[in-house]
This record gives sequence, C-alpha cells and structure tokens, in this order.
Amino acid sequence: MRVLVADDDLGSRLVAQAAVEQSGHECIAAADGAAAWDMYQRHRPQAVVSDLEMPGMDGLALCRAIREADTDSYTYLVLVTSHGSKEAVVAGMNAGADDYMTKPLDPFTLHTRLLVAERVTSLHADLARYRAALAEQARTDPLTKLRNRLTLAEDLEQLRKTAEHAGEQFSVVLCDVDYFKRYNDLYGHQAGDAALRAVADTLAKQVRQSDGVYRFGGEEFLIVLPRQSPSGARAFMGRAFEAVRELEIAHSGNPPGILTLSGGIAACTDTHRVSVDTLLNEADLALYSAKAAGRNRVMVSRPTAESLALHGGN
Repeated sequence: MRVLVADDDLGSRLVAQAAVEQSGHECIAAADGAAAWDMYQRHRPQAVVSDLEMPGMDGLALCRAIREADTDSYTYLVLVTSHGSKEAVVAGMNAGADDYMTKPLDPFTLHTRLLVAERVTSLHADLARYRAALAEQARTDPLTKLRNRLTLAEDLEQLRKTAEHAGEQFSVVLCDVDYFKRYNDLYGHQAGDAALRAVADTLAKQVRQSDGVYRFGGEEFLIVLPRQSPSGARAFMGRAFEAVRELEIAHSGNPPGILTLSGGIAACTDTHRVSVDTLLNEADLALYSAKAAGRNRVMVSRPTAESLALHGGN
C-alpha cells in the first residue's frame, strides 16, 4: 500500500515515515499541505497520514480536497493532532478523515491504523470492480455479448449531437433474421440462440472499429455507421448480409433454405436532421418494406431516399 505522510515538523515526519515503512508499506512524504496535495494527485496513495496544523493548506483543507477529488478509488485519511481535543476530532471527521491520532505519534498505533486502512481500501476496490462489472453487464446483451438498447440510446444520441455539430452524416441499419419464429419452431430455442450468436459475431466482424452493432431485441440487430452515407450503408450491408448467408445455417422454413437477414436503412444527413426516435422509426419502416418485398434484402427509408434523389445522390 502506498502511504502519503504530510507533516511540517521534520522529526514527526521521519517517525511516521519509519513506522510506515516498518509496517511494510511504501511511503512518500511532504513537508506541508500544498506539497502533499500535489503528491496526492501525482501518486494516488491508498492512505494519507496528515498533521492537522500545517502552514498554508492545513490538514482539514487537505482532507476536503482529497474527498472532493474525482477518483475511482478510496483514500483512507488519518488526521494527526497535537492536542486531541473533541472539537479538533469532530472537525477532522467532518472534513472527511476516517480516523485520528495524537502526537507524539506512536508507531504501534499507526501500524494498527494502517491495517484498518488496507482492509478498508481493499473493500472499496472490490466494490468498485463489482460496480464496474454490473455497469458493463447492464449495457451488454447476455446472449450475443453485443451492446444492448441501453447503450444504444446513449451512443446514438451522442452521435446525433456530434454529427449535427460537425455537419456530418451517419446511417443506422435495423435488421432481423428472416422467419426466425419458424426457425425456433423447426430447430428449437437452443439452436435459435446459437444462430443469433453466429449472426451477431458475423456482423461484429464486418463493421469498422468506429461502427457499432447492438442487440435491438429478439432477433433484431441495429448497426450504427458514423460518417456513412445511405448508399455506402447499403453497399456495406450487402457485404454483411452475404457474410451471414455464407454461414450456410440451414433453415428449411426460409425459401432460400438457409438463414438470411432483412434490413432497413435510415440516415441523418445535412438535409435530413431528425431525432433518434424518428430515425429508428424510419429504419423500422424500411425494414418492413424489405420484408414486404420478399425478405433477404435491405431497403433505404423513403425520407432518406427522397432526399438523396432531390439532391442528386445515388
């Protein structure tokens, strides 16, 4: 554990530093609060042992600064007082200290405080990892391991704002597996899950690093293509759909005899700036048109197609 000792008194600082190192911890030392704050920001110690009274930034101000710092880890703060008055202890706790000690500093007492500090910071680290894992799970589809609709809503709104500010275009493609209910009925839900995983993996391998593939729900997937025109998106999806067909997953309930996809494209362009909800609705209508036209194909939404025609696009 890395421990920062802050004390303007050289003798007290050396005693504390020796006690920290004898306890088996790494020690860094500062002669005043300002230097301690600078060292804290550079080294991010797990524990800080600070004198209460120091010139400039005192121990209370240092505690407050550390607690207000935006960090993912927890720092255990021990405030050292020369008199141990109740008022000083309460002030220290209100400033964010976890514990206190009185001078002259006793090495054994500091050793016990550091044992507690190590235990507390370890628990906080475990909790942070657990929260991060939960946050990742909340944004990941458990079956396909793709990002889910919660992540999509955040990513798509951010992309819309960025594209509008930069005057860029982007496309989205809503696609689903053709006759997937029939597939489940014919081959069983386990086979259906395996097919969805295979499709998800194939789509993820086709996209650029800047693109995004999401599980939209059921057998539906949404692909987000930043800086991609509708015509470019259509060409891309032609290649992606061909990659899925090349899997040759048997599907006797689908006329081609293998598993295929249908898709609908919608886009935000300079002449067609719409909300995320409108964009997704347009992609859904284009997907419906692809299904009505016989499936196993991709269609561009009518508003996007009309805008392209009006301005000389493909």
